[in-house]
Amino acid sequence: MSKGYISELRKSIGTRPIILTGVTVIVLNNKNEILLQRRSDSGDWGTIGGALELAETFEEAAHRELYEEAGLRTNNLQYITLLSGKDMYYQYPHGDEVYNALVVYETKDTMGIPEIQDDEGLELKYFSLEQRIEGINKMAEVILRKSGYISWV
Repeated sequence: MSKGYISELRKSIGTRPIILTGVTVIVLNNKNEILLQRRSDSGDWGTIGGALELAETFEEAAHRELYEEAGLRTNNLQYITLLSGKDMYYQYPHGDEVYNALVVYETKDTMGIPEIQDDEGLELKYFSLEQRIEGINKMAEVILRKSGYISWV
């Protein structure tokens, strides 16, 4: 979650639901496995991504989040879809409620070695998309299903 703009907003509105505009970057390796991060706030596995900062474009946010959360860079982001609506609701472990409006990007072409760069993740790991991922968080599962990456429920 974006720390600057969203933190300032939360000081005024508390944990009440907001529309959170953000990005998710689906990172796939040459085995068609997805890179997920084990989240520090919940301990489950989530996708790479986060909220836009003020005046930031979706692509700028995708590049920033990819580096902040995974230590990776790319010159090749492919737009996949835009997700919003009631099933994009998420409540963070500390109580903040959001309805995500997310642009989903994919990259198969990254530079660097996956490495945690911030305090939002505990570890990074590639997972097969062919079978259910144990410990995946609800929002990541919704994003992957609605984007067409998984069919298991």
